Amino acid sequence: MTLLTSDAKGVYVISVTPFADSGAIDFDSLDRVVDFYFDKGADGLTILGMMGEAQKLTQAESRAVAERVIKRASGKPVVVGVSAPGLAAIGELGRAVMDMGAAGCMVTTPGSLRTDPQIHTYFAQVAHTLGADVPIVLQDFPLSTGIHISDEVLGRIIDDIPQVVMLKHEDWPGLAKITRLRKAEADGRRRISILCGNGGVFLPEEMARGADGAMTGFGYPEMLADVVRLSSVGDMDRAQDIFDAHLPLVRYEQQPGAGLAVRKYVLAKRGAITSAALRAPGASLAPEATAEIERLLARQEKRLKELN
Repeated sequence: MTLLTSDAKGVYVISVTPFADSGAIDFDSLDRVVDFYFDKGADGLTILGMMGEAQKLTQAESRAVAERVIKRASGKPVVVGVSAPGLAAIGELGRAVMDMGAAGCMVTTPGSLRTDPQIHTYFAQVAHTLGADVPIVLQDFPLSTGIHISDEVLGRIIDDIPQVVMLKHEDWPGLAKITRLRKAEADGRRRISILCGNGGVFLPEEMARGADGAMTGFGYPEMLADVVRLSSVGDMDRAQDIFDAHLPLVRYEQQPGAGLAVRKYVLAKRGAITSAALRAPGASLAPEATAEIERLLARQEKRLKELN
């Protein structure tokens, strides 16, 4: 079992959960999409996140998905989202997936938190519930949770809770937060890994600010891998060119309520999953949206050929 550490780098793709048109989990497509992500350059996977429709799964289904993905990954790191309203559910699922061989657990802030001490106490409780040997990814996603974690509170969490080894950075605007975290580390604070989300829409800038990679999803995960790899060796112009070629589709995926349907459409078109279905309740694409995506894909292909 490969455990997540504060030195983790690269791309941990947020995996979709494939469903049949009936709404049942499509485990054959789950196997296929895991292979697809790694074939396209992923260093690890993150499952049961918000874009994995985790909130629509039963506890038994969550365990079944985790077991299948961890087995299919064949030793490559898999982070499992275990966020839940209560600590008991977090502990139950977290311990189960760690026993299966997960690399760590991702947890975000519940909407009930109101003060800085509450935020700090919550993650201390999560760490105690999961256990001292479980690496934690702290998902900082105020656009979804409504909870803003200040630099000061985040610093105290890093100082006081060693199980927190990674920040999934999704603050927006949040580039300055990355800069301040890296400065604090240069001044002596413990290092943590920073992987960035938000669909990769700021990925080149985040890498330039000191991020270690991406933890997000996209219909073309090879773009994420290329941008992270090129940025890591200082070839920012080439990284930006590749990013810019995909940017119209990245932008289109950012539509609230429709982005996952777009992503699943592209993944199905590429053969990674059989059906683009979302489990109810979930949006479906109108014919006009499908036509727009096809136009974006054609233009993207043309631009990538020009770059090559």
